[in-house]
Amino acid sequence: MDKMNKVVLHKEYSGFVRFFHWVRALSIFTLIATGFYIAYPFLQPNSSFYKGVYLLQAYVRSFHVMFGFLLISALIFRTYLFFTKESLMERRSFSQLLSPKAWIDQMKAYFLISGKPHTKGAYNPIQLVAYFTLVVLIVLMSLSGIVLYYNVYHAGLGAFLASAFKWFEVLCGGLANVRFIHHLATWGFILFVPV
Repeated sequence: MDKMNKVVLHKEYSGFVRFFHWVRALSIFTLIATGFYIAYPFLQPNSSFYKGVYLLQAYVRSFHVMFGFLLISALIFRTYLFFTKESLMERRSFSQLLSPKAWIDQMKAYFLISGKPHTKGAYNPIQLVAYFTLVVLIVLMSLSGIVLYYNVYHAGLGAFLASAFKWFEVLCGGLANVRFIHHLATWGFILFVPV
């Protein structure tokens, strides 16, 4: 076999990083679907046993809350993984962020003017900005989701979260603004996927 046809495989990301990528992806898609249903409940099955009681909204809201906490957990653990030895290549990506040459080379590659440029880390500068924006969206979505959660569920975990996250509700200027930020971040996720 000659050297031109030889394929060398290497693992760019650890198993944990790949696992949490898919946990976040599944969580985001589930949260978008359930969030749209919560905002506009278009299915309301009639019950012959419970007159006037529609339980589908409660089930959908429960799934929304569970996947919301799953996304928060994945964000926390993925942040921890970012600082481990296996994620050194991801951290090296920051070295190219302020380099105009790296940006120009990457834009040339995207516009098919030149070949793929050599990157010093796992991501090129455009990918790094996109993924950092996604992390900011997840943080905004998580903070606003926690505020919305404790305003519906006042006892137990909701009471604890209210004392810890009331500052975000005050910072946003009230619950209506928190809800608006939550919806705006949702559209940020929706726009991120095709781009």
